[in-house]
Amino acid sequence: MSAVMFWYDHGMSGWGYAWMGIGVLVFWAALTVAVVLLIRYGIDSGRGRPQPPPETAEHILAERFARGEIDRDEFLNRLDTLRGRTTP
Repeated sequence: MSAVMFWYDHGMSGWGYAWMGIGVLVFWAALTVAVVLLIRYGIDSGRGRPQPPPETAEHILAERFARGEIDRDEFLNRLDTLRGRTTP
């Protein structure tokens, strides 16, 4: 009697094998895409950040003036020197 109970729907049919094969392909495709995207994100994240422009001499001079390290006359004299103007 127990042999008759497992007679129907005990094994996988052709459609079961087909869906299993499709599932395995979808799994590996999704895993491959995820790995490729992670690698691209890792590579692009280092290059994607914009670098701040290098400070110019005039910018550094202006910061020193703003901090009070130099006075107005010294700032203007040095700024003229940087810009190529000379004062008599």
